[in-house]
Amino acid sequence: MGGKRMVGVACRLVAAAAALSLALTGSALAATPTAGRDGDRSTGVAEVERNGGHRGTVEALRTLVRQGVPGATAEVREGRRVRTVTVGVGNLRTAEPRSTRDRYRVGSITKTFVATVLSQLEAEGRLSLDDTVDRWLPGVVQGNGHDGSGITVRALLDHTSGVYDYTSDEEFARAHLLEDGFLRHRYDTLPPERLVAVAMGHEPLFAPGTSWGYSNTNYILAGMVIEEVTGASYADEIRRRVIDPLDLEATSVPGTRVTMPRPSGRAYSKLDPTGTGRTHDVTRLNPSIAGAAGEMISSSADLNRFYSALLGGRILPAEQLARMKSVIEVRDGLGYGLGLTRTELSCGVVVWGHGGGVHGSVSQAVTTEDGKHSLAYNLNSDWVGDGQGVVEAEFCRG
Repeated sequence: MGGKRMVGVACRLVAAAAALSLALTGSALAATPTAGRDGDRSTGVAEVERNGGHRGTVEALRTLVRQGVPGATAEVREGRRVRTVTVGVGNLRTAEPRSTRDRYRVGSITKTFVATVLSQLEAEGRLSLDDTVDRWLPGVVQGNGHDGSGITVRALLDHTSGVYDYTSDEEFARAHLLEDGFLRHRYDTLPPERLVAVAMGHEPLFAPGTSWGYSNTNYILAGMVIEEVTGASYADEIRRRVIDPLDLEATSVPGTRVTMPRPSGRAYSKLDPTGTGRTHDVTRLNPSIAGAAGEMISSSADLNRFYSALLGGRILPAEQLARMKSVIEVRDGLGYGLGLTRTELSCGVVVWGHGGGVHGSVSQAVTTEDGKHSLAYNLNSDWVGDGQGVVEAEFCRG
């Protein structure tokens, strides 16, 4: 789901225990085994690249596999040209390779979809992003210094609200993120109200508007606001407003469904913050633990289509898109807008998108300012570190 890392900035990538705290993950790219290509003998995994090129990107990905990632899948789009690559396996038991058509859990990439829907609602005059949270969710954000009357919807979307991140609660982590707790409770349904209540048990991170701090609770609340404004679930609004119009056939908002749609590989985690110990198959889980902060499922092709359409101005009016792209500078070259990150790479290229992590899955999707050069990837593990070299290889070294 979320966490504290932007494209290429390793603030924190913990194993499965903190995978739900991974928000702006480091990036990685991939490619898919097809007939007529031998396996990669140096890493012991199947590898194939369709349409050629992007050798630096593939090599950066292979480095991650050497470091322990079971497998990766990704797609690169440049105008009408599409290139796909996979490295490694999607199933450790059968050694079945990953597929370029794989569906996977995208974690905090969900946040861009949620922010897009709220921006559409603003464009329609159904709410203002300057509305207070209390206007739509009276009495929900209160306790231990939290006060929804002083927090705007915009502050939820750009993480300037100061609302505590429920995934940082130690008791919650033991019960739902770490090994023993996750294995006991992986199929539990966690309503958004319960997740918000966990956050309200703590003091705010800071006074609203005085700083920046990534909090998954912000987007749980944002999903609740969508439901209050529209009378429909945030999942239904995402489907109606984004998934269906863009024909994102591999994209879904699963709710409490524990299984993955096919085709998909398996997802693996150590369920330990050190990233060591046994490897667990964590493919099946109840995604309500992430909710509007990170429950969605998609594919590399769909993510590229979505971000290309968003940055290309085909989803939002110009005014709302500009507001999404108005970023808080988190550090040099790294900014966070409304569910959208801006990263300036070493070569000066600027990419927009989001990253996401959830148990056994780390994903990243980025695109250039004009939406014409896009990269989306997924790793089917959560214990291997930063993949910034892959994004740098793709956008800076070709």
